[in-house]
Amino acid sequence: MSSENGQGDGGAAGEGAPPEQLALIRESVRQAKAPRAKPRTWRGAALAEELPVARVLVDKGVLHLDRYFDYAVPAELDADAQPGVRVRVRFGAGRGRVREGRREGGGLIDGFLVERLAASDYAGPLAALAQVVSPEPVLSEELLGLARAVADRYAGSLADVLQLAVPPRNARAEQRPSPAPLPPPAAPQAGSWGRYERGGAFLESLASGGAPRAVWNALPGPEWSEELARAVAATLASGRGALVVVPDGRAAARVDAALTVLLGEGRHALLTADAGPEKRYREWLAVRRGSVRAVVGTRAAMFAPVENLGLVALWDDGDDSHSEPHAPQPHARDVLLLRAAQDKCAFLVGGWSCTVEGAQLVESGWARPLIAAREQVRHSAPLVRTVGDQDLARDEAARAARLPSLAWQAAREGLRHGPVLVQVPRRGYVPRMACAQCRAAARCRHCSGPLEARDAGALWCGWCGREESAWHCPECGSFRLRAQVVGARRTAEELGRAFPAVPVRTSGREQVLDTVPGTPALVVSTPGAEPVAEGGYAAALLLDGWAMLGRPDLRAGEDALRRWIAAAALVRPSGEGGTVVVVAEPTLRPVQALVRWDPVGHAVRELAERAELGFPPVSRMAAVSGTGEAVAAFLQAVELPAEAELLGPVPVPSSPAGRPRRPGAPPPGEEWERALLRVPPGRGAALAAALKAAQAARMARGGEEAVRVRIDPPDIG
Repeated sequence: MSSENGQGDGGAAGEGAPPEQLALIRESVRQAKAPRAKPRTWRGAALAEELPVARVLVDKGVLHLDRYFDYAVPAELDADAQPGVRVRVRFGAGRGRVREGRREGGGLIDGFLVERLAASDYAGPLAALAQVVSPEPVLSEELLGLARAVADRYAGSLADVLQLAVPPRNARAEQRPSPAPLPPPAAPQAGSWGRYERGGAFLESLASGGAPRAVWNALPGPEWSEELARAVAATLASGRGALVVVPDGRAAARVDAALTVLLGEGRHALLTADAGPEKRYREWLAVRRGSVRAVVGTRAAMFAPVENLGLVALWDDGDDSHSEPHAPQPHARDVLLLRAAQDKCAFLVGGWSCTVEGAQLVESGWARPLIAAREQVRHSAPLVRTVGDQDLARDEAARAARLPSLAWQAAREGLRHGPVLVQVPRRGYVPRMACAQCRAAARCRHCSGPLEARDAGALWCGWCGREESAWHCPECGSFRLRAQVVGARRTAEELGRAFPAVPVRTSGREQVLDTVPGTPALVVSTPGAEPVAEGGYAAALLLDGWAMLGRPDLRAGEDALRRWIAAAALVRPSGEGGTVVVVAEPTLRPVQALVRWDPVGHAVRELAERAELGFPPVSRMAAVSGTGEAVAAFLQAVELPAEAELLGPVPVPSSPAGRPRRPGAPPPGEEWERALLRVPPGRGAALAAALKAAQAARMARGGEEAVRVRIDPPDIG
């Protein structure tokens, strides 16, 4: 609005209007008439004199557009249009929409400026950058290289990975300056790391600038968070950065508290979803700007841009929370392995248990074991007792109340000295078939997939779909099968009636407790939600072991052992009266590993069996899911490596209406099929590239039913 118009409007408003009111009227009209912050086409505008071409990654997230696009850089944006900043561009304009040397049209879309070039390899006219959203560089060259490696490994798009790696912008947090970096701290003492055979040497190597790689089998107890904090402090003492990824916010809070006690405030950042978008982005920016060299966080922190990275650490790598549910669904362990190779830094994966992937790292020689001597393990672990099917059959109390007498006695004795933990499996685990005599899982003779009883008397393989008509147990020769049971539903109510004078606390999906007092109480928890008791639990009851062992999953035994050990690790040592009672068949391998407290031995034996049968992680697998017609068309079009083996397709269990949809399950009412593709070691990259090319071709053609491709699915049956 011109000044003349402004005066005319002011006079028309009334001669008696106060000057303040007139000023407000003029300002409101001026704001209404002013053009909104709409990105320009820069028609006829001068371009930057140096490096007038910007290479941009557009945020489309589709495989057939997984490449860079060139745009012209207007002179007015020259200073702000630097590599790594967020930009907005017009995407989708045709060749015919060119005016004054600029391609125009198309919808506005976000993107990242990757690099500046002197010339483009595209011969036609270029569209101009519409807007530099912020001059803050958020995408470094190292982060871009990591995102590309993750996208290639998981047959995904770079844009999808960057959505996971770079948090959404928050202008208020971006405008606030980050604090100045603090000098490196002094190297810490070994502390509780001295309980491990090579614990002190591991810390010394970190403090001296080394890059050790270790698979850590932590001793039971709450000291793990302090031990992780000391590893971070030793890395900071060498002048390098450190990154720790944990499965949930409760674990992150424990490591955060341990780092604060050890190093004080201002030396590390906490990246969790609970912090909120502004605080989380402010903490992320402090890491990106180099103000903070240490990061502790949950799954999304695996991409944190730590400067001069010296250590990546992962706690409890078998937890499902480390697997990203959004495309391309990377696992935190694999991302940190890529970072360790890319940055040539130290690597530490640890937990109370040990995964098969961890055992493979040790067996291959890539990492070394970080364990304690057996005497130290026996001193720190509780006493573990078992109750099998035969004991339950002879136990009147177990038949009446679904709790064996040994568990009642352990709970009654434990309540005299402190709280008692009761672990109850989650509902909804699908039972599978097993030998009725020795309880060995029933598997297909052709591909070793799990056998399922879909019709009366008919057995089918859940992987390859073959019918099994003459099954017998390879372990004991029995011909009888049984369906494994699902866990109890009313454990908390029954315990409340059995111990009326004792408070009963629950921790599960609705409400997860972080800690409980050290006073006598019954704490009923689902796996993974066990709160920490002050001074440790006096006893723990691990009920309905078959509910976890009976899942139709290759990792059922490994996962059951991991959840049992995680609960038993919260119990006091056997020297202080700590007792654990597990209700499961004592002869099973996971139960025996729990009794001996030997998760490493269990993982080593599992790895040997999977190597013999060609199971992951020895082999690489991919799952292709969708409607039967779409899966068949995809498998016909994809050019698989010569070594690839096809298993299936087989029907996928449908999702019940009104219940949460499991990852990879079809939408309610739809019938899907799933095919598994298996390749030997060393051919995983070729498999991922073939699947990505086929998926990109289908998306480019359009009009075809979508299929879902997942590399290394966590649940393969």
